[in-house]
Amino acid sequence: MQLEIRNLTKRYDQKRGLGPTSFDVKKGELVAIVGHNGAGKSTLLKMLANWIVPDSGSVTIDGIDLKNRHAVVKKVGFIPEDPNLFDFFSVEYNLKLFAALTQSPGKRVSDILGEFNLMPFRKSKVQSLSKGLKQRVNIGRALLADPPVLILDEPTSGLDFEMTREIYRLLNAMHDAKKTILFTSHRPEEIKNLATRIMVLHEGSLIFDGAPDDYFQSKVHEELYA
Repeated sequence: MQLEIRNLTKRYDQKRGLGPTSFDVKKGELVAIVGHNGAGKSTLLKMLANWIVPDSGSVTIDGIDLKNRHAVVKKVGFIPEDPNLFDFFSVEYNLKLFAALTQSPGKRVSDILGEFNLMPFRKSKVQSLSKGLKQRVNIGRALLADPPVLILDEPTSGLDFEMTREIYRLLNAMHDAKKTILFTSHRPEEIKNLATRIMVLHEGSLIFDGAPDDYFQSKVHEELYA
């Protein structure tokens, strides 16, 4: 298994954010994590991305404990819903900063600029970009170290149709490249078109874990969108 999650738990002021939750993810899976606001989706992703520390439980990626931050920094690329970029710096400088943080080769910056069609915007300050372009930079930033695991929190939130379709294309391309991907979404059509597996969280508990066809025929799906 590429990811092994065991009894992962997080509480906020005595209120359960997540857990205890356990599951495994195989290499190359494209997993949609679904649930209402407050279900624990973002909490789960942020713990897997090492952004917040769980109260208990464990996560291993390719056999490496998530607590070994130095060892796993190149294993996971995290794309938060709100891009964590430096608004007053250029696109290219943002990528160079993150390349230095992940000790990625300098050539990766030019590779990402080309791959994500960002060359025309490389000298533009991030604050001047549309949300769609910011998200493209955000995804490119997460891929600088060429991590085997990608985690995306609502990757198409607030995007127009054309940019949403572009994000779908990027996700499918990364999946074809054998990346393991976990993403959250509120859009049934997005989940149906992208996911190879669906997990549903409700009030911090995992209540469904299975194939897309099984999910869309289940009472869980009916109740979630009732």
